[in-house]
Amino acid sequence: QEQLVESGGGVVQSGGSLRLSCVASGFTLDTYTIGWFRGVPGKERETVACIERIDSATEYANYVEGRFFISRDADAVYLEMTDLKPEDTATYYCAASWSCSGATFYWGQGTQVTVSS
Repeated sequence: QEQLVESGGGVVQSGGSLRLSCVASGFTLDTYTIGWFRGVPGKERETVACIERIDSATEYANYVEGRFFISRDADAVYLEMTDLKPEDTATYYCAASWSCSGATFYWGQGTQVTVSS
């Protein structure tokens, strides 16, 4: 069964850093474009960052650009989060697609990030 698994979440103070990882089970991760998303109860899930499958081009939401950095290797996709703010508190998910502008089809269960002030 194809699935994604996120890890690396936790509790961190404002200004701190975390590194999230996304690995695949049942398929080859580097075949796909991978995006990071985040969600909080009562709000629409939002895009955080994306890395393309072909050339590893990256895209960032303006509210994380310059603070978050997405990268990949053959085994995982990473989201390095720096200068974290309380408003970054959310469940972070990774998802697979054919392109950053395309529909997603595989999702992970999410990892919780909590930033205390």
